[in-house]
This record gives sequence, structure tokens and C-alpha cells, in this order.
Amino acid sequence: MAKAFFRLQKFLRRTQFLLFFLTAAYLMAGSLLLLQRTRLVIQQGSRGTPANQALPVPDEMTRVGIIDPRTLQSPRPGPRLLVGMDALQEPALDQRHSPHWLMSRNSELRQLRRRWFHRFSSDQEPLQTAGLKAMKHTTEHKGTYMGCFTHDSRERTLKGAVFYDLRKMTVAHCQEACAERAYSYAGLAYGAECYCGNTLPAAAAKPEECNSECKGEKGSVCGGVNRLSVYRVEELRAGARRRRNVIYRGCFRAPENLTDTFPASLIQPNLTVEMCSEFCSKKEFPLAVIRGQECYCGYPTGRFPLHEGADGLRCSGARNTSGAAEGKYCLVYQTPVQDTRCTDRKFLTTKSEVFVALSSFPGAGNTWARHLIEHATGYYTGSYYFDGALYNKGFKGEKDHWRSRRTICVKTHESGKTEIEMFDSAILLIRNPYKSLMAEFNRKYAGHLGYATDRNWKSKEWPDFVNSYASWWASHVLEWLKYGKRLLIVHYEDLKQSLIPKLKEMVEFLNVTVTEDRLLCVENNRDGNFKRSGAKQKNFEPFTQEMKDLINRYILTVDEALRGRNFSGLPREYVPR
Repeated sequence: MAKAFFRLQKFLRRTQFLLFFLTAAYLMAGSLLLLQRTRLVIQQGSRGTPANQALPVPDEMTRVGIIDPRTLQSPRPGPRLLVGMDALQEPALDQRHSPHWLMSRNSELRQLRRRWFHRFSSDQEPLQTAGLKAMKHTTEHKGTYMGCFTHDSRERTLKGAVFYDLRKMTVAHCQEACAERAYSYAGLAYGAECYCGNTLPAAAAKPEECNSECKGEKGSVCGGVNRLSVYRVEELRAGARRRRNVIYRGCFRAPENLTDTFPASLIQPNLTVEMCSEFCSKKEFPLAVIRGQECYCGYPTGRFPLHEGADGLRCSGARNTSGAAEGKYCLVYQTPVQDTRCTDRKFLTTKSEVFVALSSFPGAGNTWARHLIEHATGYYTGSYYFDGALYNKGFKGEKDHWRSRRTICVKTHESGKTEIEMFDSAILLIRNPYKSLMAEFNRKYAGHLGYATDRNWKSKEWPDFVNSYASWWASHVLEWLKYGKRLLIVHYEDLKQSLIPKLKEMVEFLNVTVTEDRLLCVENNRDGNFKRSGAKQKNFEPFTQEMKDLINRYILTVDEALRGRNFSGLPREYVPR
């Protein structure tokens, strides 16, 4: 019996060793197959476009998995090459600016830029939120906690400014933002949303219903689902950031009946701009209007659109009851309060039957156009990409699938035949290539709101960038003209100069009806949160004569193509520079 047991034990030991050996061999074989499969995929991908070969991969780009389109300009093999690629063939010089070559060139860049362009935004996000981190440490005072209140997004009590930060929201950040805009209360909801106002919500909720932790501050409560954690912010310590200054809008002819035009008024001896602005801010109105000792508060309306200003000399006596041409003119100031008549936005309740693109070259103002469209129509815009920085700033359509048809239009920088033909119609936004190239270079090195440094502009990166991206600017327009089914051409400069007429065209193209007051509200909030701030680059000409010659040829090509399709040509300021 013992002998049989010993044989069984010996057999099991041998079996255990055999199983271990087979398992190890299986894992090694699987690893080899995986590596071989990866190599094949890379080689197959490199054969997709003949011109898309021998692309050097700079060391700094490979570390983050990004390939820079500017490397297409160098025909010489670099120290590191993609597997299985042959030499890049440059076209003949006399063919380099023809529409055919530009569209071919665009296909070379397309696959690379998809991986490069919008991944950069995630790398820039820490730069844009650095100020928020500093605020967390420097702002210790949290004001007075007023309690937990109900929150209805459709009928909000805190109707002032609204901010989102789905990664870094803190109580201090919300309070600072509201105090800067002269609001008395700050309310936080869903752990990431901040609302401002001067009136405390009426409906209180149970304290335990405010149970969402702040996204950027562990242990702190930032409201809950349909619940607001409300703080009084006027007690912020003296070291807090100063409130925004009141902005002088100009001298305007007063409406015939000021009392009917403006919903709030104040008569005060020795009235000052600060007194009137403070009064209107407390009433949550964006305009403060002064005529003599009278202060009026309200919004831009059809009766008072603020489109035709008067000579400032006519208002020289507006602060006196007998001056300003017997009270026919008034001084208008913008208070720190946000115009909230057009800030409500939502997704489409039913899927859109028409799939509309908002297409542009990078740096042409697509984000600004989205801001205008969302506030004019009341519907979110989507995106072919996902930009976390934009999502955190309130562009909620960023996370919605771009083909969901729940958004009013979809942002895209794509220009391939397949990508274009997926859309039923498109708003094609075109901007001066000189401005577009500079804006995109700023975004690349400093994010959506910053400026590239002088060192960036004077480095070899800038000429390489221009050489690669100037052709993309031209080919983007040419391909949309060729493959687009129904187009509305909008020039950035025209939209900036004549905002309401051009915005009306865009809204009508999207088949949405809006009121004049809503458009005036958009005009009052025209910049949104995406106007670049900080130190601009110094006054020097970034474009060499060689760059200008290259860009000007592309401008003439695009201008001719537009006129060939019976569109108006490019604005005169485009050519020549």
C-alpha cells in the first residue's frame, strides 16, 4: 500500500512540473505573437497613404504618444523612424500650391493630426488649472455657510454667473468667482457646478441631502443632486482678489420713457458711478444707466440696443440734471453682473434630422462660435473630439457622442472626403490664415487662454509649424467646398464686426427661431470665458517674407475657389499682407 502511494506522489510531482512548464511556454508564445501582431499593424498602417511615409518621430513627441505634423516637412530620415516606411516624396515646386496637391497634402496630415491635435488639450489642462491650485492654498476663509437648498436648473434662484469645473472645483474657487463679480451668495451643486446670485434660495432642504464631495477638495461638500450648498461670500478676507471693474460702454441717446425701459431705478443726490453700479449689481442687472441724479438698471433691449453710440461730448453734462442736452443722453456702464437671459442650455429633446457640422481650421474661432451658437439657440453643441478643458468650462456636449444628434451642431477640424460626407450640411468658419496660425500656435504652447512665449516664437518650431499648417488651412477650405453638401460660409472677421446679423444667419441656417432680446444678451456676453488674457507676445513680425509669400499664394488659391462656387471671396484684408 505504501509503495503504491509513493508512486502516486511521484507521478503528481512530475505532472505539476509539466503543467508549470507548459504554462510558461504558453505565456511566452502568446507574448511573441502579440509583439508580431503589433509590428504587422504598424506596417499595414504605414502603407495606407503612399505619401505618408518616412516620418521622423522626435524624441519629445514619442514620450507622450504624439506625432507632430510639422515633421512632414523634413524629407531626410531622422534618428527614429516609423517601422516599414520608405522615403517621403516631395512634389515638384510648381505643383505645390495647386488645389489638387493641397488636398493630397491634407490627407497626409489627417491621420497624424487626429492623434496629435486634441490630445494636447489634456496636457495643457494642468497649466490652465494651476491658478486654481494656488487659490486652494491661499484662500482659507470660506465665508458663512447658509445651508442646503433645493436647486432647479430650469428655475434657478441663483441666476447670476454659472461656472463648471468637473475636476478641480472647490468651495473657495466658487466663492472667489462669485465675489469677483459682485455677488453675495455662492451655491455649489453636483460637486462641480458653481452658481452665483444676490437672493437666497427660498426652499431649504435637509442638510444630509447635500452630500456630494467637491471634485477638487476632499472632505468638503459641494451640494448634491438638485441640491445647493450655499455660502455668503461678502465676508471674504481683505486679501481676496478685487472685484472686476465697472466697464464704461459709452454715451447713448436715452429712450423716451426710461421708467418703462428699465425695471429698476434710483434717484440719489450726488450720484456716483460706484453708487449706481453697486445698486444695479445688487439688483442683478448687467447695465447701469446714469442721467443726472437718476440711476436706471436693466438689460440691452430692442428699445435700448446699445448699437449706435453718441459723441461723448453730448454726455459731458449727463451727471448734471440740466446738462446732456436737457436729459436726452445718458451714460451707460457694464456692471460685473452677467446677463443671464441666454445662459440656459440643454440637449435636443429629439434627435436632429439634419446632421450639421461647425467646421473650421484650428485657431479660426470655433470655440467662440460654439459659445455664440449655444447661447443664441439654448442648445449644446457637440464635438468630433473630446476636450476636457472645454467640458470643464461648461461645454457639456464635449462628452456626448458626436453622432448622437442631440446637439445643435458638431465641431470638427476634419476635412477628408469620408468625414465631410457624413454631414448633411455645415457652417464653414474661415479666418485670416495669419491670425489662425498665430492663434493655434498660442493654443499649442499655452492652452486655450494663454500666449506662447517669445522663446517659442523665435525657435525653429514656429517656421516648421507655418510650413506644415499653412497648407492645411487652404486644403481644409478646398475640400469642404468640393465635398460639402450644403454650406454656409462665415468669415470670422465679419462675425466679429457684425455679430448680430451674422449670428442671425447662422441660427436660421440651424433652423432655430430666437428672439431679439436673446441675441442682444449674446452680444452682451460675446466674449464668454475664452478670451485670451495675460501678457501678449511682444511687438515683432513673426512672419518672414518667405512665409508671407507662401501664405499669400494659399490665400489666392482659396479666394479663387470660393468665387468659383459663387460665394463671396475672402475679405480684402486677407490679401496681400
